[in-house]
Amino acid sequence: MRPLHAKPSLAAAKALLESAQLPTADLTEQHCEHFLYAGAEGAPTGLVGLELFGDVALLRSLVVSPDARAAGMGTTLVQHAEARARAHGVRTVYLLTTTAEGFFDRRGYAKVARELAPAAIKATREFAGICPASSAFMSKQL
Repeated sequence: MRPLHAKPSLAAAKALLESAQLPTADLTEQHCEHFLYAGAEGAPTGLVGLELFGDVALLRSLVVSPDARAAGMGTTLVQHAEARARAHGVRTVYLLTTTAEGFFDRRGYAKVARELAPAAIKATREFAGICPASSAFMSKQL
């Protein structure tokens, strides 16, 4: 596994996410402060982000390029994001997914009713409108 790096360029993050048809409309340079990536700076092969809100966080934008899948990169990215969240005092990580519920279930995340989301998570653009209401809403206690 190649080492992970912090803070990808916004353009590189958007390019990788768009290649996987994942949302990028709300991404800013500020978001990239809490993103981790694998691969080259200008062309990452894996990416994950966090939005931190005190003792809760939103895990978002997990993507691994097709040629790098099945090598454990997704798991490594999630583990590093969780460690970073813990280091910032996060106790619970939340996420929304339309395609990776099984992946996250196998890593200790469980479905949660959307109405139980903390106010800070509900206020994110991803929760409030970017991800469809049919997305699985999941959480994990750290």
